[in-house]
Amino acid sequence: QVQLVESGGGLVQAGGSLRLSCAASGDIFRINSMAWYRQAPGKQRDLVAVIAKGGSTNYADSVKGRFTISGDNAWNTVYLQMNSLKPEDTAVYYCFAFRIVGSRAYWGQGTQVTVSP
Repeated sequence: QVQLVESGGGLVQAGGSLRLSCAASGDIFRINSMAWYRQAPGKQRDLVAVIAKGGSTNYADSVKGRFTISGDNAWNTVYLQMNSLKPEDTAVYYCFAFRIVGSRAYWGQGTQVTVSP
């Protein structure tokens, strides 16, 4: 089992920055990739950024150049640095971990990010 706890959300004005953290615990050495998703009210949950073991990253087009995902190789903590925030970035942000063996997926509880105009 893997437990994920997000923190760092809040209210920020457009153009501002926030850094989200995801603290992982449990069977973390089996994790192959971690990611951040977000879900705005009435919309589906979408992938924001993903980081694989080894450090390769990928981003949604809407956040490229503004958001950066990072983490240590031990998967203790994964971060999402969000700069130049826009009102459309407002959503609940979820941390996600994936383990290839057994195709196990784990979700955090989510943290609210609100960007005011």
